[in-house]
Amino acid sequence: MKAKELKNKSNPELQKTLIDTRVKLAQLSIDYRTKEVKNVREIRAQRRTIARILTIMSQNNKASEGEQS
Repeated sequence: MKAKELKNKSNPELQKTLIDTRVKLAQLSIDYRTKEVKNVREIRAQRRTIARILTIMSQNNKASEGEQS
């Protein structure tokens, strides 16, 4: 998922996306260990998506704290 797409989402939507992505990563990890995964690069893509989501959520939290001060 692109960062531009994630920036347009609200915090609850980002939370849901984060949970879904983590579940998918866990399943891919299990599949990798049992040698059932077809595309190994998908694991890396999911980890990067999680990092993007967490970064955007952190930026949103800092921006909202700045507005409150």
